[in-house]
Amino acid sequence: MTNGIEDVENAEVIFVIGSNPRENHPVIGAKIKEAKRNGARLIIADPRKIDLSNESDLFVQLKLGTNIALINGMIHVIIEEGLEDKEYIETHTENYRNLKAVVEKYTPEHVAPICGVKADEIREMARIYASGRASIFYAMGITQHKTGTNGVISLSNLAQVCGNIGVKGGGINPLRGQNNVQGACDMGGLPDVLTGSQDYTNPGVKQLFEEEWGTKIPQKPGLTIPEIMDGACSNTIKCLFIMGENPMLSDPDMNHIRHALDSLDFLIVQDIFLTETAERAHVVLPARAFAEKDGTFTNTERRVQRVRKAVDGPGESREDWLILMELMNRLGQDRKYAHPGEIMDEIARVTPQYRGISYERIAKAGLQWPVPHKEHMGTPILHANGPIRGKGYFCAVEYEPSAEQVSANFPYLLTNGRNLYHYHTRTMTGRVKELNEKSPCSYVEINPITLRKLGFEDGAKVKITSARGHITTRVKAYEGIMEELFFMPFHFADGAANVLTGTNLDEKCGIPELKVSAVNIEPAFA
Repeated sequence: MTNGIEDVENAEVIFVIGSNPRENHPVIGAKIKEAKRNGARLIIADPRKIDLSNESDLFVQLKLGTNIALINGMIHVIIEEGLEDKEYIETHTENYRNLKAVVEKYTPEHVAPICGVKADEIREMARIYASGRASIFYAMGITQHKTGTNGVISLSNLAQVCGNIGVKGGGINPLRGQNNVQGACDMGGLPDVLTGSQDYTNPGVKQLFEEEWGTKIPQKPGLTIPEIMDGACSNTIKCLFIMGENPMLSDPDMNHIRHALDSLDFLIVQDIFLTETAERAHVVLPARAFAEKDGTFTNTERRVQRVRKAVDGPGESREDWLILMELMNRLGQDRKYAHPGEIMDEIARVTPQYRGISYERIAKAGLQWPVPHKEHMGTPILHANGPIRGKGYFCAVEYEPSAEQVSANFPYLLTNGRNLYHYHTRTMTGRVKELNEKSPCSYVEINPITLRKLGFEDGAKVKITSARGHITTRVKAYEGIMEELFFMPFHFADGAANVLTGTNLDEKCGIPELKVSAVNIEPAFA
């Protein structure tokens, strides 16, 4: 997030697209709702009516996978009607002329049939967004598409056009899917960067890490998760070490994932429960939960926060850092840590954004990076003194249809997400009786009009098939889903949505297009 969670109270306009904060990020969802009640104007864009839609000044229900067309249409209107922030554009950006040329054809009349949104609603969205300090919130409804990277870029273009970067109540705020996703990325948990997104090919960066770690840095990037799974199937990847993830439920095309994991010579899983993935492992390393260990989490607003051990872990479980340290030692890297605070000190030595962070400094309250030195109090708003790169770059992007489209064999589109009662693959929430009573099993949401066309009753057992496989689940009638579109939560192992999802990739970042699958539906007979 460029801005902090509390900063939403300073927004005059809030634009939520491809996200369901009230169910998926309830704390932030509550903040948005409070800001709305205190006078902020709220725009929602989603193929599915969400809780916040009832609070919004304008809710537009756009066709699945058409985010970029809609956003380009908004930018077109803002420029056409002279609503852009001319001073910000002139002072702080470059390549504006190219953006202006590309969005010229994205008139509301051109965009309306693509998105299924009325031209007048596109104009109203643009006018509301440009009317004051505006904050954008988005999640995986933007990113998990073949053009997900371009979707994020288009939102950056929109924010820059109106000067909503580096200001209170503005910004671009991605809502992370898990509590330490930001921290994992910051620590180099990506295939082509080191900590703090540092370029491993940069000679100075390379020297810094090689001197700190006493080893050579590989001079080629690692693999993305889809590349790893493909490599396992072809036996070019022979061993896989999975920590705190359950790809047997969370990754697309589950039959492919099953084949990949079962093709490995050696699978190690480190987790707090015996997940569907851990059940397939050759070795399971019992880890500890958040309340059983010391450490830090870096949350979605870039806040590095202490986590303190409250209870002892069960049995032979160990803290993650102790497991990794012992493995590292046995593999020949003879480095010992007495406490995770020493690891944080190492992180600070090699990561510019974390340079001023230590356990002592965050003992009572976390700090938002970048924290460049020990006296620095953190950075609640990024780019406050102008874009960090010097000039904000307008990168014009074109709308492209989703990779998977309806056909005679698969005449409907399916999207997926989460619901309020469960978290990810239910590794933890699935063990809570009360949550299971609220949401006990897999279901597919279908508009009642579509249900009548199909001849199904609410609660009917159905078989849903894609090019990857089929599942059985129950129908749940929901007027808030678009006609001819289905929605499933991906939490459940029985009737798992990710049996159906495909592996079309965003070429820029390697993320699968999880949000769009072409499917067929028919009665399921016991």
